[in-house]
Amino acid sequence: MDGIPGWRHLELMSVGSTNAEAIAIAAEGDAGHLWVTAREQTAGRGRRGRDWSSPPGNLYASALLVDPAPLEALAALPLVAAVAVRNAIAACGLPPGTKLHIKWPNDILLNGAKCCGMLLESSFLAGGPRAVVIGCGINVVSHPDPGLYPATALNREGVAATPSTLFAHLARAMSDALDIWNEGHGAARIRGLWLEHARGVGEPIVVNLANRRIEGIFDDIDSEGMLLLRDRHGTIRAISAGDLFFDNPNNRADPAPAQE
Repeated sequence: MDGIPGWRHLELMSVGSTNAEAIAIAAEGDAGHLWVTAREQTAGRGRRGRDWSSPPGNLYASALLVDPAPLEALAALPLVAAVAVRNAIAACGLPPGTKLHIKWPNDILLNGAKCCGMLLESSFLAGGPRAVVIGCGINVVSHPDPGLYPATALNREGVAATPSTLFAHLARAMSDALDIWNEGHGAARIRGLWLEHARGVGEPIVVNLANRRIEGIFDDIDSEGMLLLRDRHGTIRAISAGDLFFDNPNNRADPAPAQE
């Protein structure tokens, strides 16, 4: 790829899922440092197997890494991805007053609405290597109907981007963020960059888990990207995954089996 040594780019017209395609390529022996992009996905997916609407005009991109670091260092990769995507969108040029935030665990918010989701997946390959794929779906011209969260698109918020210009920024930003992370040696710096742009730290939040809802204060994240929530008793709870809502009356309508 131009200006980014060691990286290659496979551009497709249409694919089921760029993540699935990247993992399949890894299974065939690819050494990694490969971007797979597509103009549309026919079977895009998000966290917990949720469908991801993927019409033409948006950016669907997956970065393939093979054995990028020791296993214990990989937990911080979602922080790397979020910092990179946030910086890529910012590099497109934001209108004055635009608010661009990282939202735990894997979203980017533009003026308070979701404009991007990320999905990291890994797979062991024949012979022992581990393939890790960082998938990014960024709403450029359109966005899906609102689901759990309000959604928007870059162009709708006045960000003058196209999928190709955005990808150029993303490829550079991801390379830079991975260099900072440095196979885990720079995890503390990546965590600091994530916190610098995160929304909600120090504020009341609600986290919906698989079988209950937890309320408290967004206290911090740890070195592995787990959310540290301080509940009403002052107990710090480490949460690895969940649906986070900022604490306001509208968010409480989201279904949850129980409240702790």
